[in-house]
Amino acid sequence: MQPGLDGVVAAETILCLTDSAKGMIWVRGVPLPTLLADHGFEGTVALLWDGFAGDGLTRHTIQAAFGQARDAAFADLERWLPLARGTSLFEGVRLALATQPDSSGPADLVGAMTVAVAALLRAQRGLTPVAPDPALSTAADLLRMFHGAPAPASAIDALDTYFTALAESGLSASSFTARVVASTRASLASAVLGAWGAFTGALHGGAPGPTLDMLEAAEAAPDLDAWIEAKLRAGERLMGFGHRVYSGNDPRAEAMRESLQRMGQLATRLDFATRLEAAVAAAIERVKPGRTLPPNVEIVATLLLDAVGFPREGFTPVFAACRVAGWLAHAMEQQKTGRMIRPTSAYVGPPVG
Repeated sequence: MQPGLDGVVAAETILCLTDSAKGMIWVRGVPLPTLLADHGFEGTVALLWDGFAGDGLTRHTIQAAFGQARDAAFADLERWLPLARGTSLFEGVRLALATQPDSSGPADLVGAMTVAVAALLRAQRGLTPVAPDPALSTAADLLRMFHGAPAPASAIDALDTYFTALAESGLSASSFTARVVASTRASLASAVLGAWGAFTGALHGGAPGPTLDMLEAAEAAPDLDAWIEAKLRAGERLMGFGHRVYSGNDPRAEAMRESLQRMGQLATRLDFATRLEAAVAAAIERVKPGRTLPPNVEIVATLLLDAVGFPREGFTPVFAACRVAGWLAHAMEQQKTGRMIRPTSAYVGPPVG
């Protein structure tokens, strides 16, 4: 048995390859730098979904389909949004997804997630939803629907970089959940709902908000080195550090860091984050010689979402607004090529006669 299924191959996929040694991600054979330069979020989704949600998909056709889906989702808001008032954001997203019909196609579900995230974030502030602009990209329209006004070009570029880099990164817990649900021939809507449930955990998509809390606590500490060392000696987890795949060479983090640098003064915490990463590296060497605790993508991703204006409690839903495309790719691939997933377990209970 492998606890956590580490190293266990559970699926064959054409979607994504992550190479921790080389610090690179490929989507359908296209490296991350090319995705960022030439494809953007919608173009990356076209690559992921081609052959599963249609043939010959392009950035243009996906952007048009997402725009139409946002319009349809906005027209359906009153069916579930009143029920979400008074709930947490996580519960609100769960409710929004649970009301999607089993007949929903992949674009419908991405559109529903995008509109739901913006509407729920505004509702939390006592504001009414803003209708989508179907001509815009997903990143541009999500920012516009949340803020109530068009976003600066640098913010749109940064969020599109975030969406492109994080749309798909292999068989994560949420993507595996989507595959398990889809393997039973359940609907795509059910697969996305299941994936969202897995995503909300603090060890997965629920990490960005607590990472910003950690950054602020570190920034407020009178002695940063002593603060870090106390955390390490107490065995406390430092949010934003450590990863089961990458060892400080995550290409997604570098791409987002460059986007933040292009935002200039809007990215106010970037310098401190760099100092914190160096201080953690020095502290881990003092406290646990020979061990490493490299920063992961969460720190720079958190800084990016903060810089474009999202509240920390909204970081996980915004993350899901792009990752839903990857969940759907895994679900569709599993439906087309895979068997029902049914592993076995090793019984370790009381003796039986």
